[in-house]
Amino acid sequence: MEAGRPTVFSGQGFSLVGEKGRFVLPPDFRKAVRDSGGGERVLCLAKHPRWKCLTAFGLGRVDEFETELNREEGIALERGTDFDRDLRSQQLYGFGRVPFDDSGRFVLPERYAKQVGLDGAAFFQGGGKMFTIWNPAELAQMGAGWEDAIEACADLQAQALAGKGRK
Repeated sequence: MEAGRPTVFSGQGFSLVGEKGRFVLPPDFRKAVRDSGGGERVLCLAKHPRWKCLTAFGLGRVDEFETELNREEGIALERGTDFDRDLRSQQLYGFGRVPFDDSGRFVLPERYAKQVGLDGAAFFQGGGKMFTIWNPAELAQMGAGWEDAIEACADLQAQALAGKGRK
């Protein structure tokens, strides 16, 4: 992350599971994760708190967690709603660290794969401060508001499968 400039994840990507059970982080996401972590090739992963997908980000985002907790708690107080700071803290800080190589290849830990049903393919969707990683079948069930991501996933999946057949 450049001084004073936040890391932003935008766009989409797709990866079929490759040899040795590895997925490939798309180039734009790979660069942003590395930049966020001061050059470290570490992908931070957690189960999304509401959707059946993973959230992913670089190490630099961790520095924003306390500010985010304070903001969310303030909003809850203004609205008069409950806010479980301990639970939300565990959701934010309970991420796993997964190394990736220069080509973006990484092994997805089994616990994450099981939680979101990731097996042979992964769709990456930019989301600003983080991005999500989806099983294409789960994404296809998201419904209204997700049409563009669903279509992008289907298109990228078709391209990946067509390319696999040419090898």
